[in-house]
Amino acid sequence: MQTLAVDIASTFVDDAAALLSGFGRALLRVVMAPIDRIANACDIAGVLAGRRATFRMWRTTRRSRHERRRFSVLGRLNPFRHLAHLT
Repeated sequence: MQTLAVDIASTFVDDAAALLSGFGRALLRVVMAPIDRIANACDIAGVLAGRRATFRMWRTTRRSRHERRRFSVLGRLNPFRHLAHLT
């Protein structure tokens, strides 16, 4: 049986990880805004819009399958993760 202190500590660690992840996403969105605008302007065939829709659908099905997500700094903060299919 876990004690109250262990419960509080694990909740604090989970909340801190979520907070850092949120700040990282916000910072990345600000930094990547010019590159995203250029990519959207150059996307004539609508490849990026289709890719984003497919990614969103895949992500929602993945979340429903997995109860808890792992925190990956390299995966979440990679600025070019959505542009890999363009190479």
